[in-house]
Amino acid sequence: MSRKTESRPGSIVVCVRDGCGDESVAIGAYISVYKFDSDTFEGFDISTWVPEEVHRVDTKPTEKPNGCVTFPGLPEGCYVVTYDHEPQPVETTPPVKVEAGCITDVCFKLGLCACCEVTYVTAAGQPTTRPQIGDFVEVTVKSGASIGVTEEKLKMEVRTPGFTLDPNYKFTAASVLTKTGRQIVELAILLPPVEPAGGSGSITKARPVYAELPLSCEYTAFDRISAPLGGKFDVRLLRSRASATNTFALWTAIRNRTKAISFSGSGYKTFIDRVLCLRSRPPAETAVLERQLSELGDHVYGTAAYDLLKTATEVFLLLECGVQIREQGAPPNDTRILDLEYESKVWDRVVDLEFLKQQLGGYLGGKALPYIERVIAAAFPGQQKGGQFCDFVLTSRATDPCFLELIWNYWHEEGMLVQSINAISRRFQNVRAPGERDPLAHLEIDPLRPLNNILWGYVEDERSRLSVKRRVYEYHHHYGLNLYGKAVPDLRPADNRSKFLEAFHNLLHTASEYFKAVQDTTVVPDGYPLLHALREVHLILAQGAHNQFGDLPWTARVEMLMQQWILARPEIRDFLQSRAMVPYREGWMPQVDTMKTLQGWSDVTITHFRDLGVYGEQILLSIRYHNWNDINDEEEAKGWADSWRPELQGYLHAYRAVTGVDLTNPDTVDYTLPSVHLRKRLSMQQRAR
Repeated sequence: MSRKTESRPGSIVVCVRDGCGDESVAIGAYISVYKFDSDTFEGFDISTWVPEEVHRVDTKPTEKPNGCVTFPGLPEGCYVVTYDHEPQPVETTPPVKVEAGCITDVCFKLGLCACCEVTYVTAAGQPTTRPQIGDFVEVTVKSGASIGVTEEKLKMEVRTPGFTLDPNYKFTAASVLTKTGRQIVELAILLPPVEPAGGSGSITKARPVYAELPLSCEYTAFDRISAPLGGKFDVRLLRSRASATNTFALWTAIRNRTKAISFSGSGYKTFIDRVLCLRSRPPAETAVLERQLSELGDHVYGTAAYDLLKTATEVFLLLECGVQIREQGAPPNDTRILDLEYESKVWDRVVDLEFLKQQLGGYLGGKALPYIERVIAAAFPGQQKGGQFCDFVLTSRATDPCFLELIWNYWHEEGMLVQSINAISRRFQNVRAPGERDPLAHLEIDPLRPLNNILWGYVEDERSRLSVKRRVYEYHHHYGLNLYGKAVPDLRPADNRSKFLEAFHNLLHTASEYFKAVQDTTVVPDGYPLLHALREVHLILAQGAHNQFGDLPWTARVEMLMQQWILARPEIRDFLQSRAMVPYREGWMPQVDTMKTLQGWSDVTITHFRDLGVYGEQILLSIRYHNWNDINDEEEAKGWADSWRPELQGYLHAYRAVTGVDLTNPDTVDYTLPSVHLRKRLSMQQRAR
């Protein structure tokens, strides 16, 4: 459009807008004006025309806040105006004609509709329409059109107003409200530069520069106390609580991985049922497992089915090992391996899977566990990659350990898991139990017929399984624990962790005292006794990490998981006539308690032994794999106790139920081997009959 004036020569005024009206204008852009050789546009072809540049002006926000720039003093003629972000100006800005005494207007509409929206979230993560002090305000910039904006989201914190963002990202900016009244967040979305193609017949003068579209978001923050206080109201003191750090992500990973390899829920039983019963392929199965599935076919005789069960168990553990946090889809009524509601309570904030993964990455720093890094650095100073630890078989155990502890096997063995399956295998072979009376002799083994191929393989594999003697020697070396029984001869271990039980029980006792202090809201408990007790247990556990560390616990876990699966089968349940009304947590447990009753073993339910194994494993893993020796902050120990409080309290209760010893006794701490207490309780039980 041209308008007559008395001034000569003519001018061109160029404005750059976002295409959604005049609300947003581009500032800081480069505009170029090119003089056309002819006085007419007839035959004009931008693709073959090489322009003569007559003028270029840089527009800056301080000079042209309205996004416009004027090119004065232009002689009459035909011109081409280019906005340097648009490599094909003929499509958006056709050539214009400047007449003497006229002002010619040119407007670039970029088709970039940008706006910002604000939403409000409380500290608990709930949306609200009335933001108050302590709530979060989230600012979302929405843009889209011809500049290639993607759907990727980038979360940023608004620290100060006036920040800019590349529009190649959609983003959410969050800020905590700290004052009341009218608030304005100023933003500027950057227009990306577009490089025009070079070569003959193209515009080559355009420079890759950024222009800005200024935006602003306004909201009002309210005081949390919006009315004068009056009447009756309660005043409560909050409990002392340690602040969450990224170390908590290691605790979450331990809970996640130990639940993943558990028997119930979406863990081991579900995996084996899919492989062995439904014959459907599990995710990421190995070639060995696939081959055995194919070879088994309809051949149900011999040991092939048991061999498949053993291979599938090892594959299952391989798939679930590693320092990671992962969710699994769980069938109805199954427990999920990642309880976000519980983790939110531990972290004292609303968390999701992505947040937990980010925190775990921050803890690991892109490397192995800090504790393992420290051990390798101390043992092999100056060790470079590609040296002694270049082989994956060696490094995988250090960089990605499997979260297994042998104490899980110890407590399940004390609970008579192994003895129960051994008694059934003897009866399956028609072997009478030692002694005058065999409680299983009068039971008809016909219900076991559908399971005969599995039991046959289990019996034939006896020479390949760990002996009880081998396991007991390892219990001695790891924890100084012992088993008593006819199958356990007098042992002479070369190395024994005789101080472990004292250090571990002292830690449990110290934790119980800490929990009592935490309950008193007028007290800030001392965390240093906890820290020192954690260091002591950490050092003793490190001393037990010898040549068999990792290998024997792995083999023992494979064997006992298979024993649990066999005992959980309906054939075994029908054979033993187990109780159906008791609320057991896992399907194999009723059969063990039934066997205890038949054999006259301990009358303490397997539930408590199972809890000791599960909770004890998680507690010791959190102590073993964190670098407690370099920690000097009591808050770290407090955070550990707060994070593991349910497991610690559960272990204390289960230990009292099994042994009769209360480790929370304020007067003394019992260091006697649990096997001694169990033997005494069994003697008292037998005398009372």
